[in-house]
Amino acid sequence: MASPARAEDASALAFVKGIYAAYKGKSAKGIPLDNAATLRRYFDPSLATLIVDDQRNAARRNEAPKLDGDPFVDAQDWEIPDFDIAVADSSPGKATATVNFVNQGEPATVVLNLTTVNANWRISDIVWSHGGKAETLRDRLAH
Repeated sequence: MASPARAEDASALAFVKGIYAAYKGKSAKGIPLDNAATLRRYFDPSLATLIVDDQRNAARRNEAPKLDGDPFVDAQDWEIPDFDIAVADSSPGKATATVNFVNQGEPATVVLNLTTVNANWRISDIVWSHGGKAETLRDRLAH
């Protein structure tokens, strides 16, 4: 028997749905992750810092950043008609959101590890699957 949804689940789900609303439909623009304030709105402080550092280092070297695409859809381009989002608690103040969708005819799953920061939900990591192997945003930024 499923346990009743908790208020924590509902607010985490609202946070994730708010993100993916920007990616839904033919003319969706997504969320530009091009400044530190926006990054802090969606990511926990340590992950936001890793992304900012990646962007700065790439600009200094005149190269593409390690995060060279949109982490929420694991792509540079998208056309996504709808999302299936499920959120589960992993411990107090932590949750996991599994987002399933079809992007340009290809099925995809993105897993967001969520944590609370000052009573607001933030992403502590993102997990994608490439060729059957899991890859995390933190791992990509670390290498």
